[in-house]
Amino acid sequence: MIGQIVSLLGAAMILAAFAAQQAKRLPSDGAAYLLLNFGGSAILTYFAIAAGSWGLIALEGSWAVISLVSLVKAMSARPAS
Repeated sequence: MIGQIVSLLGAAMILAAFAAQQAKRLPSDGAAYLLLNFGGSAILTYFAIAAGSWGLIALEGSWAVISLVSLVKAMSARPAS
């Protein structure tokens, strides 16, 4: 039951980021968008691995890696405050 709730949270994070980006409320290269994508896809990757679902492992794992790389780039490009 807890796993289902957590996996739904992961999906909600990805969908919220996408909806906010489409509504022009979050830029696709912004830290919040990338963090939501990374967090959600990492959660879903975990559950895909637990279920042994290779297609979802490939999809969500790739999504997590791409989001993490983009997040690191975005954070390193920010000027020091």
